[in-house]
Amino acid sequence: MNRSVTASDAVQPVPRVRPEVPGGQFALLKQRRFAPFFWTQFLGAANDNLFKFAFTVLVTYQLQVAWLPPALAGLVIGALFILPFLLFSATSGQLADKLDRRWLFVWLKRIEMAIMAVAAWGFFVQNVPVLLACIFLMGLQSTVFGPVKFAYLPQHLSERELTGGNGVVEMGTFVAILLGNVAGGLIIAVPEIGAHHVGFSCVALAVLGRVMAHHIPPSPAMDPGLVINWNPFTETWRNLRLAHQSPVVFRSVLGISWMWFFGAVFLSLFPAFAKDVLQGDEQVASLLLVVFSIGIAIGSLLCEVLSRRHVEIGLVPLGAIGMSIFSIDLYFATRGLPAGGAMGLQAFLAESAHWRVLLDLALLSLFAGLYSVPMYALIQMRSQPTHRARIIAANNILNALFMIASAGIVGGLLAAGLSIPQLFGLIGLANAVVAFYIFMLVPEYLLRFVAWVASRCVYRFKVQGDEHIPTEGAAVLVCNHVSFVDAVLLMAASPRPIRFLMDHRIFRVPVLGWLFRLAKAIPIAPQKDDVQAYEAAFAAAAAVLRDGDLIGIFPEGAITRDGHLQPFKGGVMKLLEQARLDGVPVTVVPMALTNLWGSFFSRVEVVNGDRVAMVRPFRRGVLSRVGLNVSEAVPSRDVSPESLRDTVAALLRV
Repeated sequence: MNRSVTASDAVQPVPRVRPEVPGGQFALLKQRRFAPFFWTQFLGAANDNLFKFAFTVLVTYQLQVAWLPPALAGLVIGALFILPFLLFSATSGQLADKLDRRWLFVWLKRIEMAIMAVAAWGFFVQNVPVLLACIFLMGLQSTVFGPVKFAYLPQHLSERELTGGNGVVEMGTFVAILLGNVAGGLIIAVPEIGAHHVGFSCVALAVLGRVMAHHIPPSPAMDPGLVINWNPFTETWRNLRLAHQSPVVFRSVLGISWMWFFGAVFLSLFPAFAKDVLQGDEQVASLLLVVFSIGIAIGSLLCEVLSRRHVEIGLVPLGAIGMSIFSIDLYFATRGLPAGGAMGLQAFLAESAHWRVLLDLALLSLFAGLYSVPMYALIQMRSQPTHRARIIAANNILNALFMIASAGIVGGLLAAGLSIPQLFGLIGLANAVVAFYIFMLVPEYLLRFVAWVASRCVYRFKVQGDEHIPTEGAAVLVCNHVSFVDAVLLMAASPRPIRFLMDHRIFRVPVLGWLFRLAKAIPIAPQKDDVQAYEAAFAAAAAVLRDGDLIGIFPEGAITRDGHLQPFKGGVMKLLEQARLDGVPVTVVPMALTNLWGSFFSRVEVVNGDRVAMVRPFRRGVLSRVGLNVSEAVPSRDVSPESLRDTVAALLRV
């Protein structure tokens, strides 16, 4: 992002870096900045689903309501709950940006207490219109809660905590949904007094949520001067335009909405799938929901482990691949299932063929968790704080539209004669097409996936000092040049995209050349060979720094041919001098790749008297250890090629 600076700023830039945070994602549950928030949203999600499911069971099995047939009860209740997301999300996003978020949490829980008190009376007297009104009001309360929830996290968590925090929240949400549904079904089934107990339970959960909200720390408004636009249509369009300013953010919004489309297909078809395809009873349908929810929860928690506590969008393609593979396999798993009457849970689990169905369901939902959590974290990290909640509100609107579209499309395809297993296979194929389209539109997903695979499946990649890579602001990353994949490994270590200045000859290497062009690497030729290309490369690099982004440079000028650190050339000084002339505050981050010499991608083999790379793939075995050591950022005024080389040489000895 362009930003104006003063001369003094350019002399002594102070970048914000990610702080070291002790413990993993579960350590957040012991901290005030996260734990009260987590339990507030957990209790709210549990209450919503307990209320909705108990009400659905009430009008489906216990009450005879002429104007609300049992077959339509679930559809009507679901539609009433989701309608406020379409009507009021735009306003909700503005409120979350304008007002203190702790204050909003407290008042939303007070409103929940009032709604649940009315709902309890509705359950006592079994008044269906009152309960339907409460469903709509709880949907409205959830509509306002959503943007506040997701905008709160980046306000209190560092970049290194954001993926883990989102994973815990996602896990908690699906566990709360599961527990709410189970509790609602069990309580409402108690003869004669079940409805009364549902009312008491809803009020109790709302009160507990209000108590938790009281302990949430202050969260100052990001844009207190914002003037509320009460027109939901113009504000929705404005929010979508805000999201569209960053292609990565906007495509992530679309990607999350597609995930809700994908999930809605399975959730809506579980009862019919259990009854008509698996020949199971209600307990089997409940088991499918349990497996799906647990899979999402596990996938959400795995994100921090697989991302090394960064916002790692390289997991998104991995999640999309898994979602497609196991959706398609679910179609094949249902072919040739044993025929028979309605089976109970024990009889269902006794058939070995059913375990493949459950495994497919668990794995596709696990990969859905890997797919969604990094996207949420990316939106939170890349959105401007002043309008982050409004972008999340726009995401909620699109989520609701995609879920409604899912219901319509599924109904149409079923009416056209497709079976439920065929629908599962079709949605798996559609997911592959949609994912490929999004990843081609925003190559950063694909690039991060390649970097993630290289750093975990090709090498055992250990990074030390990655907290010194700035999470915002312009910086030049200076590194030794050992192999053809140095840039890929640096991408894997950085939480932000890096634009590289690279020798123009590397673009001729098959596959790697295409990859670096996709990464918008800047080709540079030696000044003596092509003065115009040399100057154009530095002009492009200076523009990257003016935009406040990261530039990666290998000052040796070429990949080492003997494994030793070569003298640093003066290109980095030329780049820093241009940044000073532009008034851009820039720091330099020295780093060193270790133990790469002798690997497949380094020049080590002698062929016709020359050292070449990429021969004998397993000459160092499988998953050889390599590393990256990162030093503290250095102000540009203190930099020289010699001092940088000395720092990198010292890092090589760490």
